[in-house]
Amino acid sequence: MSHEARADALEDYSIDQLDKAVAYAQQGGAQAQGGAEKYPTVAELEAQIETRNRRRGVGNLFVGGRDGNVRRLQKMPPKPTLVDFFKLRFAPANHVLQSATRALKTGMSEEVVLACLLHDTVHALMKTDHGWWGAQLYEPYVPEKTSFGIRYHQTLRFYADEEAGYEYPESYHRTFGVDYAPPPHIQAAYKFVRNHKWYMEPRLVTVNDLYSFDPNAVVSIEPFIDIIGRHFKQPKEGLGNDNSPVAHMWRTIANPDAPL
Repeated sequence: MSHEARADALEDYSIDQLDKAVAYAQQGGAQAQGGAEKYPTVAELEAQIETRNRRRGVGNLFVGGRDGNVRRLQKMPPKPTLVDFFKLRFAPANHVLQSATRALKTGMSEEVVLACLLHDTVHALMKTDHGWWGAQLYEPYVPEKTSFGIRYHQTLRFYADEEAGYEYPESYHRTFGVDYAPPPHIQAAYKFVRNHKWYMEPRLVTVNDLYSFDPNAVVSIEPFIDIIGRHFKQPKEGLGNDNSPVAHMWRTIANPDAPL
C-alpha cells in the first residue's frame, strides 16, 4: 500500500464505515509485514494535501463514503437523547464502544468509562483538536472528570507512559509522519496535565483507547445505558433544543445538510 492509502485507511477507522475500514487496514498491515515499512515524513504528508478532495480534519458527517457521495441521514426525534445520537449520527461507533467496553472490563471508574465512550464521538463534527471540541460538546452534561479526560486524552496520546501501560502508537508514524513533533499548544497542555491531580483520567482514556480494532467484536450502546443514566444530564427539551452554550453543536450534528 502507498503512504496515502495507509493514511486513508487509518483515518477511516473513525468514520461511519469503520467495520469495513478495519478489514481493509488489517489487510494492508499484513502486506506491510512482508518487509521493512517506510513511514512518511511530515513534509511528505503535507505534500499530499492537494491530492485529496477533502481535508483530513473535517467531521465524518460532512464527507462522502467510498463511492464519493454522502448518505441520507435518518431524521432525529423531536427531543433527541444521547442514545439517539449514538444510533443515528455516531453509528456504528465501533471505536468508542470497543474502548469503553475495555474500560468497563478493566474496572475503570464510571467517569472514565463514560469518557472512553464519548472521547471520539465529536469526530462526527470535527477531527482537528477533537479533544477540546469533544470536551466542549459534553461539558454541560457530564461530570467534570469525564470532560477533563475527553479534553486531554488528545494531548496524552502523543506521550508514552510506561508505568501506566501506554506506548506511543505505531500507527501515528503513518498518520502524522515519522518525524512529527506535537505543536506548541499540545506541548503546553502536556506540561499542565502531567502535573494535574486528575492526570490519570485522560491517561486512562489513552490506556483503554484502541489503536487497532477487532472487526469481529460485537459491541453496542446497551451495556452503558445505566452509566449514561447516572452521569449524563439529559435535557428534557432534547439535545440541541435546551439553549445550552453548546446546543448549536448538537443541532449541527443532527442536521449537517443545512446550507447555512
